[in-house]
Amino acid sequence: MLFWIFAAAMTVAVLLLIVPPLLKPAEAAPARDAYDREVYRDQLDELERDRARGLVNAAQAEAAKAEIARRMLATAAPAASGDGRAPRAAKALAVVLALAVPVGALGVYSAVGRPDEPARPLASRNLEQERGGPPKSVIAAIDKLKQQLAETPDDAQGWAILGQAYIKMNRNPEAVDALRRATALAKDDTELLGLFGETLVEGNDGTVPEEARVAFDGVLTKDPKDARARFFVALARYQAGDRRDALDRWRALLAESPANASWVPVVRDQIREAAIALDLDPATVTPEPLPPTEGPAATAQAPQQAPQQPAQMSAEDRDQMVRGMVDSLAAKLAADPSDVNGWLTLARSYGVLGERAKAMEAIRNAKDRAPDRPDVLVAYASAVLQGLPRSDPPAAMPEEATAALRQALAADAANRDALWLLGLDAVTVGRKAEAMDYWSRLIAQFTPSDPEYALLKTRLEALKAGS
Repeated sequence: MLFWIFAAAMTVAVLLLIVPPLLKPAEAAPARDAYDREVYRDQLDELERDRARGLVNAAQAEAAKAEIARRMLATAAPAASGDGRAPRAAKALAVVLALAVPVGALGVYSAVGRPDEPARPLASRNLEQERGGPPKSVIAAIDKLKQQLAETPDDAQGWAILGQAYIKMNRNPEAVDALRRATALAKDDTELLGLFGETLVEGNDGTVPEEARVAFDGVLTKDPKDARARFFVALARYQAGDRRDALDRWRALLAESPANASWVPVVRDQIREAAIALDLDPATVTPEPLPPTEGPAATAQAPQQAPQQPAQMSAEDRDQMVRGMVDSLAAKLAADPSDVNGWLTLARSYGVLGERAKAMEAIRNAKDRAPDRPDVLVAYASAVLQGLPRSDPPAAMPEEATAALRQALAADAANRDALWLLGLDAVTVGRKAEAMDYWSRLIAQFTPSDPEYALLKTRLEALKAGS
């Protein structure tokens, strides 16, 4: 009802703005002759001034005055125009608008409006997703990954995946922190060092900070031909004022790059800019690249991405970057399948990418190699549950998941995830006493200031009340 009152008020306000001016009587306007007489009077005054200055003689002045007087006499007496009534056409238009505006608004709203749509309080809306943010499932996966990294902080691949997820979400400071942790654990990974350096540059508005320069120097120490590192080291020299050295570095990079390499246009632009700054002719200092290569070979020199101008990485490039890291981890695990933590990280990564089947395969590999580890068993149960279709009311968990959770709880009686999930399953099937037992053991691990404590307390009180 409030909506219709508001809509009616808005319609009336619009009509009050456009209809009254159309009904206003036309004001009387002076006739054209009145303006003509004013012009003639001005001409007479001007003629007198010309005569006083000696610009015209007496005979010329009298002749001109006679002509002006004749023209004045030819004009009729002033007559006002307008009868004080609104024009008939204006009245008709006002009537049409008064009818068309509300009728038209109702017609449009009946076609595209949703009068039956209930109100949506802010608390019930996913504002992040409405603003173009990541869906809740992605946020949950990232939170799960962060929790896992808190338990195993030496997982370099996990930090790398977290950093790339933050890059996709345009959360540069968090991406830098995660990649810094990853590079500290994997100092020999040139691909990771390059990504870390480029993320630092992007977060610094295109300026290469010292930490990024050190990262790119580390890449070149291990791979002197890395195109991305060569590009940004030259950019650092240019920004430090050594334009000649930067120009020489970019020229060498262009001369050793295939003509169809994706970074060639960017390098050419930088050479042109440096040449102009040094008062050189860009055409004379720009070398020709190597002949083009076939297929994807042009990008082999710079894994995952080519050098780009700062802060211009596209969403497609970022997706390829994440995909490259995941594929790299999968290849490492294929060569050495004994890395249980690696399989866990790969499963989480596939979960973030939405590839449930691959995530399930990875977690099975982890479970096969560590069948008694509580974290592996909980991750396995979670993967099983994530693959189930949603149902209303919720269905009981499959035996495959509950068996893994009970096994995890047998190995670690304080495992929080196992206690929570087994409590949920007990509530679903109506075993309230069992659920209270699981959640009572779980709430004992929190303090009243923890948000988990409030949630568990509410659930336990509802169970005690019989709901």
